Amino acid sequence: MATTGNSPLHQFEIHTLLPLSAGGTDISFTNSAAFMLLALVLSTLFLVLGMRKRALVPGRWQSMAEMSYEFIASMLRDTVGSDGRRYFPFVFSLFMFILFGNMLGMIPYGFTFTSHIIVTFAMAIVVFLGVTILGFVKHGLHFFTFFVPPGTSPIMWPLMIPIEIISYLSRPISLGVRLFANLTAGHTMLKVFAGFVVSLGIGAGILPLAFVVALTGLEFLIAFLQAYVFTILTCFYIKDALHLH
Repeated sequence: MATTGNSPLHQFEIHTLLPLSAGGTDISFTNSAAFMLLALVLSTLFLVLGMRKRALVPGRWQSMAEMSYEFIASMLRDTVGSDGRRYFPFVFSLFMFILFGNMLGMIPYGFTFTSHIIVTFAMAIVVFLGVTILGFVKHGLHFFTFFVPPGTSPIMWPLMIPIEIISYLSRPISLGVRLFANLTAGHTMLKVFAGFVVSLGIGAGILPLAFVVALTGLEFLIAFLQAYVFTILTCFYIKDALHLH
């Protein structure tokens, strides 16, 4: 449903930039797709250009690229162990894509594609299916023992196993909704307070302006934290698939 330009929800509308169709299916290139592509390009340039000199004493750009690399590498080591190194490219790409997507949404007139449940849920489903397949490849049918809490009496299995299965199946929902809800709520709040500043004017709008400044700083922090939370939960899911309990 279309919204007016003054609505806090107007910033989440998807607009067609290049109409396309295939077999009667709408595959138009939208502002959401454009910002996804931009996040991919910028994250790639950040790493490639940051490491192009490979200086022994790194500059600021190279230091940020190296810190990003080590941040995810240490996260995998701490949660998954040495077995997690082979999954570093996927986890690191996921983190950088979400982080740049969140940060692009902080730019005025930018678009936050991570504020759309279809995007966050799609990423969550990829993670969920990937770790489930990994669990079956690693353990075969023994993977089903994951749904039996260790030390649980067989008498409690009829109660505990359905709870564990429901908890496992809810992972992509909680993973996708968490990212979507936090980004949507934060940007909506910013838009509401920004509207107060405009409607109240310079004098009376000082207090809402102070809230906007404070919320903007908080949103930058949340943009990073939500990328971190999505990524570290992915690491824990990989750990569960590899080591079970």
